[in-house]
Parts: sequence; C-alpha cells; structure tokens
Amino acid sequence: MPMIDVYAAADLFPAEADEELGHELTHAVLRAEGVAQPRPFHLDNTAAFIHRLPASAISTANTPSARTVRVQVITPPGSLNREGQRQLVREATEIVARVSGDESQAARTWVILQEAAEGGWGLAGTAFGVEEFTSLARGGVPAP
Repeated sequence: MPMIDVYAAADLFPAEADEELGHELTHAVLRAEGVAQPRPFHLDNTAAFIHRLPASAISTANTPSARTVRVQVITPPGSLNREGQRQLVREATEIVARVSGDESQAARTWVILQEAAEGGWGLAGTAFGVEEFTSLARGGVPAP
C-alpha cells in the first residue's frame, strides 16, 4: 500500500498527464516490491498524489524557479530490498523524463524513498505493521 507524491512545476507535465503519472508510478512501485500481478487489493490501496506547484515555489540555492521534480514514495516496513530500491529510482526517473517530454529532466529528478515505521502506517483506524500487512496480504482482516 505505497503512497506516491510527485512535486513539480505546474507546467512541467502536459495538462492531462496526472493519471498517466499516477498509473505508471504505481506499477513501478509494485514491480519493485515484487508484485508481478497486482490484484485489486494492491491497485485500490496504492495512491499517487500529483502536486502541481507555481514555478516560483520550486528552487535550488543556485536556481530560482528550478525545473526540479521530487518523487517521494512511502512504503510499508520491509517492502523494498536494495535491488527494489535501485529499480524503483531508475524507473521513476525514466517515467518522469518520458512524461515531461524532456529526457534531460532525468538529471533534475529526485526520488526519495521512505519506509514507514513499524506500526506507523494508519488505515481505517488500524496502525499497520508487518503483522497487519501480512494478515491483509493473506486475505485476512487485521485487528484494529
């Protein structure tokens, strides 16, 4: 049940690209987690938030109105091994560059991977950790 946030200047991606970005990044995260054939459970519980910001809201110390993109992915505890991390950073960067229509965007795309703390993932009143996620993945209902 990863959460994906993309922060970019409002005009960096085509106006209709939000759904494509969300879909492609969702599948990239699931592949990196080892989910070869996502089920509705996976697809219904992986959310992507596309944040289109005024160009002036993004800067580096050297560049006002920088064309930098930040992709932040938060995953449940233990979801990504080292190879999965590498794969996800590579794929997310490729997706951003392709959807932006500018291959040089890859050099200005930051991918931040973050793992939720054990028990630090709340959904439907339940603090999820490895035990709760394991139960849910097996089709069970975790205790609240």
